[in-house]
Amino acid sequence: MTRPAVIQPGTADTYAHQALALIAQHRLLTSTQLHQMLMPHTPPRKIHKVLAPLRAEGLIAHTALGVRSGLKAHFLTAAGAQVAADWPELRGRAATVIASPTAASMRAAHTLAGVRAHLAFLTEARERGDEYQPLDWMPEVTHRLPDTGGQDRLTADAVLHYTATQPRRLQYRAFVEIDRTTMSSERLARKLITYARFHDYTPQPAGRRGTAADQNAALSAWQRFYPRFPRILFILTGAPRATLTARITDLRRMAADHGLVTRLASHVPLGAAILEDLEEAGPSGPVWTPLAGTGERRGWTHL
Repeated sequence: MTRPAVIQPGTADTYAHQALALIAQHRLLTSTQLHQMLMPHTPPRKIHKVLAPLRAEGLIAHTALGVRSGLKAHFLTAAGAQVAADWPELRGRAATVIASPTAASMRAAHTLAGVRAHLAFLTEARERGDEYQPLDWMPEVTHRLPDTGGQDRLTADAVLHYTATQPRRLQYRAFVEIDRTTMSSERLARKLITYARFHDYTPQPAGRRGTAADQNAALSAWQRFYPRFPRILFILTGAPRATLTARITDLRRMAADHGLVTRLASHVPLGAAILEDLEEAGPSGPVWTPLAGTGERRGWTHL
């Protein structure tokens, strides 16, 4: 007896669903960046057919990036945030609603520089057959901190989750800091101290006196979120190469001179690269300067 064919619903999300999820997670994306993430092997005009209905429904809006460039960056509206709020791929990540095109344009430079770095990892992962998807870059990840002179939170510009498949399967995680030279070099380097404090922080169990046995039994704060402390990657842009190189030297000096950071560097790979080098050679190219030990440049997984 032949059983009647059963028509099953599809398991793949539509491009419109994926585009809305990406805009929700990454805050701002240009049409070109969305095309690279979603459908890199199709004509660029196809992404506009995906975005047009989302715009017509009031789920996304856009801001112009300069008069001459013609580029637009898309962001989520309040209605779009409400639609995407309960999606599994965004669970635990509250969508950021940007109030206006003007507000979007004011945060575009930093946000889109981060997306450029993400696309460098994504492009290489596709070439290598590694597992790294458009949602594996999580912007603005925050962790609470102990005594940090009034700064009670660590906010990484992004955390990436990457699985290499060759020559053997290895999982990598990284905190990413995007530096556009908008802050002093000293302030940039001080971020290493914040990461070092997070690495060393072990919360005392509530209601306990903090005996040595209690402290040994307690998990470090970071172990509540990561099986291994993520490597720390600084990605620099927005200034002449000599300026960026000097800032990398300052990061290396902090790792050598500050005891807390030196201890962090003995356990956690630390590196810095120039964004344009990253885009040209790929993250596995010799573009990363280790912040401890020899300054010989290498790929990000060999820091």
